[in-house]
Amino acid sequence: MKRLVGLLALCCAPLVRAEEPISFSGFVDLAAIFNANQPASHENFVPGTGTTGKRANEWMLNLAQVQWTRLTSAQQPIGFTLSLVAGDGSEIVHAGEPDGGDAFRHIYQASLAYRLPSGVLLEGGIFPSHIGLEGFYSKDNWNYTRSWLGELSPYYQAGVKAGYAFNEHWSGQLHVLNGWQIIHDNDDGKAVGTQLAYANGPLSASFNTYVDSDRKFGDVVVTHRISPRLQLGASVDLGRDRDANWRGGGAYVRYAFGDRHALAARAEQFRDPDAGISGASQTLREVTLTYELRPHEHLILKFETRYDRSTARVFADDERTQFLALAGAVATF
Repeated sequence: MKRLVGLLALCCAPLVRAEEPISFSGFVDLAAIFNANQPASHENFVPGTGTTGKRANEWMLNLAQVQWTRLTSAQQPIGFTLSLVAGDGSEIVHAGEPDGGDAFRHIYQASLAYRLPSGVLLEGGIFPSHIGLEGFYSKDNWNYTRSWLGELSPYYQAGVKAGYAFNEHWSGQLHVLNGWQIIHDNDDGKAVGTQLAYANGPLSASFNTYVDSDRKFGDVVVTHRISPRLQLGASVDLGRDRDANWRGGGAYVRYAFGDRHALAARAEQFRDPDAGISGASQTLREVTLTYELRPHEHLILKFETRYDRSTARVFADDERTQFLALAGAVATF
């Protein structure tokens, strides 16, 4: 789930081999997207969103990434991650920065980690958010495009965090952050985030919060592997900013026909009656169907159809609805 793996993966990571302490990886993510509205601007989604599939009726570089990682362990307590990105997705994800995001446009993660003898993992810098089911990289999600719940919650954050695994099932995190998906602080206040997570075999769940002087937000994420092939997921968000409130919920399902083929579906509703976060007073609904093909261990193909409807005219050319059909390809290394 979106960034839930962060604590558990680091807390339970295997020892890094002495002869290979730093790992290197990356990917290139390309897409071709058809928008039935034929927008003159070639823009999908609403301003500030669309971290996948932003450009309509053209080939696009959604994202390219390279990453260097050194994991922590009891024998090697200091680690780091540096993830550099480029493409349309990197431009959109930093659009909310106070300075427009130019200084950090090509940085998704730049963090240092230190594991205390007690098992507490400290991390500081820029790192993925602890909120939500879907992450910033399309290759890690069940669908290619992301939900409104994902687009209207943070993908990254800047600050420091502490994580601790209480036992094999329960873990927790505490974050002190500059703000809501910003690296440069836009005021003198700080934000606090928390996560309480549970994992037991096929079931994973987390309760995530974010609080600053103006914004209060809570998020619940649950995934359950019904069988080796069938997975279900659900997410519920509730937010408030001064006198504005919003809420949303999404349901997810993925069925794997084997190692190479899978089918995923998503349905959600996002209500923002006070225009608190989406830019308009509206209710958004969308349904998405995705076919995934992995012809090679380093190649992921996704073919997707998506239908969005809003109670306001928020889509390009003053439309209330939008239909997308796309093909995405991610090559990893």
